[in-house]
Amino acid sequence: MKLASLKSGRDGRLVVVSRDLARCIAVPEIAATLQQALDRWEECAPGLQRVADELNGGRHGEAFPAGSGGVAAPLPRAFHWVDGSAFVTHVELVRKARGVEMPPSFWTDPLVYQGGSDDFLGPTDEAPFLSEDWGIDLEAEVAVITGDVAMGSSAEQVRRRHDIRLLMLVNDWTLRNITPAELAKGFGFYQSKPATGFSPVAVTPDELGAAWDGGKVNLPLRSYINAEPFGAPEAGVDMTFDFPTLIAHCARTRNLRAGAIVGSGTVSNTDRSRGSSCLAETR
Repeated sequence: MKLASLKSGRDGRLVVVSRDLARCIAVPEIAATLQQALDRWEECAPGLQRVADELNGGRHGEAFPAGSGGVAAPLPRAFHWVDGSAFVTHVELVRKARGVEMPPSFWTDPLVYQGGSDDFLGPTDEAPFLSEDWGIDLEAEVAVITGDVAMGSSAEQVRRRHDIRLLMLVNDWTLRNITPAELAKGFGFYQSKPATGFSPVAVTPDELGAAWDGGKVNLPLRSYINAEPFGAPEAGVDMTFDFPTLIAHCARTRNLRAGAIVGSGTVSNTDRSRGSSCLAETR
């Protein structure tokens, strides 16, 4: 099924969306917001699926306002947003561009940072920047939304329990000209990572069919700049750490609660003919 949040208050109004993204139905009798549904997923998911089946079977709903500005990020704000760098090829290229060596451990130990989750951008929202001198760059990614994940969970447990509830697309903006000085302080990203943008819908893994193997999305991630094709690297190729591995890494010393968002990092292939998911790689 496909789920979305129409703009309404801070946390949006949950709707089930038809497979063709044309129609939607609000489900306040099941859950008013997506976070509420995630908090009670075992209870809410069957009802949401019934509505999705009815909608895809021809039940009438309201028009889904995908391009009107009325759609928020699926989770307009979240308790937890952690982004990885699962495509280590990307890390290698960007660090090379900055003249910084990449430690060999990056190939064996996942790299993650915890981003701001209180102010996400919807799919057609304006992205506000106070200066172009900051070096504005896009970063196209895949992200998952988890259920409750207990501290110490293994990747196999995450996979077996189906802890990944939903998948989304992400534009994790980066301000490249702020990044070097900020990272040099040795305390990680903050100002160089402004509000993140998300796709209009979050989908259950079954919506992807055989393209979802339980850990990766085996499809190209297509990016466009001013309606011109920019890149289409394969999201299931060259992903050094799959999503269960990233989630297990994040849960090593803490619980992840329902609604935690885990990003893949910029999708990047060693085959450069597929294009890029950020300007820094192309340059």
